[in-house]
Amino acid sequence: MNNPILQLLVLAAIAVFLILRLKNVLGTREGFEKPPLPQQPAPEKAARSGFEVIEGGPDRDIVDHVEQGSPAAEALAAMKGAEPSFTVAEFLQGARGAYEMILMAFEKGEIEPVMGFLSPEVYETFAQVIDARTEQGLTVESEFIGMRELALADATFNKTTGEAEVSVRYVAEITSVVRDASGTIVEGAPNEIKRQRDTWTFARVMGSNDPNWQLVATGE
Repeated sequence: MNNPILQLLVLAAIAVFLILRLKNVLGTREGFEKPPLPQQPAPEKAARSGFEVIEGGPDRDIVDHVEQGSPAAEALAAMKGAEPSFTVAEFLQGARGAYEMILMAFEKGEIEPVMGFLSPEVYETFAQVIDARTEQGLTVESEFIGMRELALADATFNKTTGEAEVSVRYVAEITSVVRDASGTIVEGAPNEIKRQRDTWTFARVMGSNDPNWQLVATGE
């Protein structure tokens, strides 16, 4: 056997050995194999129309405070669409501070410092009550003890004007004493803690440069 034939046999044996090794490692493909599917882009966060979908679920910032699918929930989602930096949790934190600040200003008859947080109608109503107390010679001594309950009661959003309204239900604890011109207590007791229940509605145009919400309605 000459050298060229011997070399071919050696190369053939090596080729057979490599094929067997590849079968053991990769397996055997049979029949028609579909071409690999094109790589899909990573799913993007759903647009805020209704609810913001996060990992397949609803926006917890909304549904932790109102019922999923309710008109209030849809309104809050629309607010987020108009102003992405808006969050319900941060709004409620601000609403808590605003309640204490405005309530104490009203009780003490000093509402001018909080005028920017009141709508003209609410300011006028508060001013009339304070003026009536002054005419009767009455003064109020009040102290804010703490917040017992705070909950989002309702929300609406006007897509045409961008105006949002959010109602908040409060249950606070305060002390309040009313004295006449002579200093005699005519209502309340210095050490008596009473619960104050209110539902206040705040309004603001979403996306505007003014970040402040205004109190536009009060009630129980």
